[in-house]
Amino acid sequence: MKASRVLAGALAAAVMSTTLTPVVHAAQSDPRIEAYEKQLQSMQRQMDELRARLKALEEERAAAPAAATATPPAQAPAVAEQDRKIGVIATEVERLKSSLTLPEAKEYKSAYGLGPAASKVYQLDRGLSIGGYGEFHYSKPVSDQRGEHDQFDLERFVLYAGYKFNDWILLNSEIEFENALIGEDTVAAESGAVEVEFAYLDFLLWQQLNVRAGLVLVPMGFLNEMHEPPFYFGNARPEVESRLLPTTWREGGIGIFGELAPGLTYRGYVLNGLNARGFSAEESIREGRGQGNRAFADDLAGTLRIDYANGGALVGVSGWAGASGQNQDFDGSKPNAFTLVGDAHAQFQYHGLWLRALGVLTHIDDAAVISRALGETIGSNQFGAYGEIAYDVLPLVMPETTQYLAPFFRYEIFDTQDDVPRGFVRDPGHDVKLYTVGFSYKPHPQVVLKLDYRNFNNGKTNPLADEFSIGAGFIF
Repeated sequence: MKASRVLAGALAAAVMSTTLTPVVHAAQSDPRIEAYEKQLQSMQRQMDELRARLKALEEERAAAPAAATATPPAQAPAVAEQDRKIGVIATEVERLKSSLTLPEAKEYKSAYGLGPAASKVYQLDRGLSIGGYGEFHYSKPVSDQRGEHDQFDLERFVLYAGYKFNDWILLNSEIEFENALIGEDTVAAESGAVEVEFAYLDFLLWQQLNVRAGLVLVPMGFLNEMHEPPFYFGNARPEVESRLLPTTWREGGIGIFGELAPGLTYRGYVLNGLNARGFSAEESIREGRGQGNRAFADDLAGTLRIDYANGGALVGVSGWAGASGQNQDFDGSKPNAFTLVGDAHAQFQYHGLWLRALGVLTHIDDAAVISRALGETIGSNQFGAYGEIAYDVLPLVMPETTQYLAPFFRYEIFDTQDDVPRGFVRDPGHDVKLYTVGFSYKPHPQVVLKLDYRNFNNGKTNPLADEFSIGAGFIF
């Protein structure tokens, strides 16, 4: 009877899990919901059939216990056969229960411009999703004009937590731990940080029109929304997308997004504006981000992105516009500090070939007022651009491989003082040309090993050290 009790317990658990499994009620036109309901109905029918078979077997066995005892040699094969059948049914019940309650493995793929790990919640029918990524590297300055040290850094470890309340409302969030140590300094450096990179609610209404609200990623450039390490080259992100497009750039607000036609997507938000008190000559608008931490919202801004993708090709534009003065006093005046940032980007992938290009222009009104108040020259016009090429060479020698090995080269040029206000002096050291060469190796699609060399060329007043780096990253 031990096998019978095991089977009865398994059946009870299966029936309970079937009963308690939430069923998403939606319009009959939603194919995902219809498929889910059909699966539940099919499994319920199979459970009923298995219960009936189990009852018949138990009744058959209970009807002849005395005979089995009196004539064990004759009855032993029949009893053994019954036990075998019960074991087979118990195994089948467990399989059905697992297929009903355990989520199927999902393909890692991008949704709405986010990285594949950040997009896991969009593949759920309902419930909780967990994902994340991390990266670490060792870097060595090659020419040491500024006294840099060799360093190892656990640059970031990130957890994604998402929850799908029903078929059209979901929460998505990213929590980032930077530089391994939080809350205390070390001999080498200041404390790291814990940051909420984004946390928003999506209301998925129609393919063409959906609503997003909360702390959202500004939809500009390539890496601000998709910054998971297996999906960009080099241990360090491109400088153009760290300074002029200050990845990771997030602000609080509300907006809409969707797909207007096959391959034609958009995202547009109204957000709190930048804070001009954080602008700098070296890092442009980067420290002017509010980042969801009691960000000033006296001045608002708007951002819009439009992309068209067809096969392996993608082209798009994005922009940011809004005042950055935030009703603050800058040495006796309250400048509007209207800030305009625009980028154009293109990408092409064909078999192992990867090509990417991006250009950024930034204009800041009232740069003279801001410069006098901050004590440094803020460029009224700034620009940056980069081009990148890579090729996966492994299929040339291992046609059936699922691994990836791509040498790459990236060229960047940027100047945060391309034009300065009248009466201020431009520092040629902010006009930088950067060459990066290296390779990325993926032994698994979710794991990457990286090696690269960065060669900086800028003015002699502020020379930048070249850098060799080796590191790794992952998503899950």
